[in-house]
Amino acid sequence: MLSRRSLLRAATGTGVFIAASGTLVPPIAAAAPRTGKWNGDVSANGWRIAASAVAIHHVEGADASLGLRRGDAGAVLMHVARRWHYEIAALDTGEGGGVTGHTTRRTVGADFESNHLSGTAIALHPTAYPLAGSERLWPHQEAIVRDILADCEGTVVWGGDLDPVKVSHFHIAARPGDNALTRVAARLAPVRATAARTQTAGTVADPATPSRRAKARRLHRAQHD
Repeated sequence: MLSRRSLLRAATGTGVFIAASGTLVPPIAAAAPRTGKWNGDVSANGWRIAASAVAIHHVEGADASLGLRRGDAGAVLMHVARRWHYEIAALDTGEGGGVTGHTTRRTVGADFESNHLSGTAIALHPTAYPLAGSERLWPHQEAIVRDILADCEGTVVWGGDLDPVKVSHFHIAARPGDNALTRVAARLAPVRATAARTQTAGTVADPATPSRRAKARRLHRAQHD
């Protein structure tokens, strides 16, 4: 798992501090993973499995690369990875399992892990936060994740909200051709977002502001109603 020192360093870099007690979020109950083989031509989120649709993407600001779906799906997931790298913990230190994206390995412990086969899922520090693991994010880190999800406007699902839980996991929730995914991808593209002075990795708005917290809460309620 990630060291306490690494977490403290990541927290300091975001301007958010950990309580003096250093208490971790208590583990929550989660369903046990069931290992099986995904045999379909489409991943659980509705995207066709095709190696030709996958390209290597470089995580901005990190010495880390991964395979992801070309186009809007990959662009949105890269935004998630960038913000995690800058605001939660670095993805290129060798700790926590780094980052994984596309895979051709069809063994899954939960249906949502099949989304890696279509290049529409990422796992950030997967050995630190494995499937059905009890380790959770610290409160300030979960607040950042909620803010990232709000950025993505419902087009991304977090494994911390799934059963079995997988804190490291994010996948595209929108179906292929969804106009919302195209709109979000265009807004989050680094060049366009910088020009518009909107949310980008390294120049982020404060997730603790009332307006951003309210937006994150609205999305959380909508995804769980």
